[in-house]
Amino acid sequence: MRIAVLDDDPTQLGYLVHALKRGLDTGEEAITCVPFDKGETLRKSLRQETFDLLVLDWNVPDLDGVELLHWLRSFQKSDVPVIMLSSRSAERDVAGALGIGADDYVVKPFRTMELCARIRRLLTRQPSLTAAAEQERFGAWRFDQPNLCVHFKAPDGALTRIALTDREFRLALALFRHLGHAVSRAYLLEKLGVHGEEMPSRALDSHIYRLRSKLGLHSASGLRLQTVYGRGYRLERVTGDQSEANTIAATSGRSDDIDDKAGA
Repeated sequence: MRIAVLDDDPTQLGYLVHALKRGLDTGEEAITCVPFDKGETLRKSLRQETFDLLVLDWNVPDLDGVELLHWLRSFQKSDVPVIMLSSRSAERDVAGALGIGADDYVVKPFRTMELCARIRRLLTRQPSLTAAAEQERFGAWRFDQPNLCVHFKAPDGALTRIALTDREFRLALALFRHLGHAVSRAYLLEKLGVHGEEMPSRALDSHIYRLRSKLGLHSASGLRLQTVYGRGYRLERVTGDQSEANTIAATSGRSDDIDDKAGA
């Protein structure tokens, strides 16, 4: 799980990162807390990176937590969970932050156990933040975790069972859980469980190439897995018009799909 933490006080920031890593660690999934002391720095990172949760201080120079939250909801259209953490306790401030799109508001000085409990409560509401359930459905796709396979139901009712490796399954699930959104390479590598070990830069691309081939994630299937240069990958739905346009482009030597050939 990747959490971005914003606070301009270095002592408070260090304590908060340590407290969250310790309080949220269950041994099932690594907790990565990325510290930021400036709002603008975090905003730049959010354009490139993927986080499961944001903890934002309000009173931060250059771009405060509420301004960042407004940008995130209004311009990025992001639904990533956000907890505001601030010494501002006035009712209008709390109501204002919640109205802009904060999922929760905690007043400083915070109590560590309470903050972690609030975060865990948010996790249960967000499918992308929870461990894989035995069965998860995304439209015509059903993920079968115990058997490491995906079942696809075609428009004509035909069922296809697609066997995956453990890493392919985790990678596919992360992409489906973020359908329509770009997912960073760092986030996907974390989902693959490569903490503390080196993975060649093209290894992730090889996994993506095989996954795209196994699941048929091309325009004609209604789902397209694209490379987002400088960031990572995005799984997105394709409308009938888009699919037809891409087919025509492909026959003329062009294609909007970016298919990695690593490992081919």
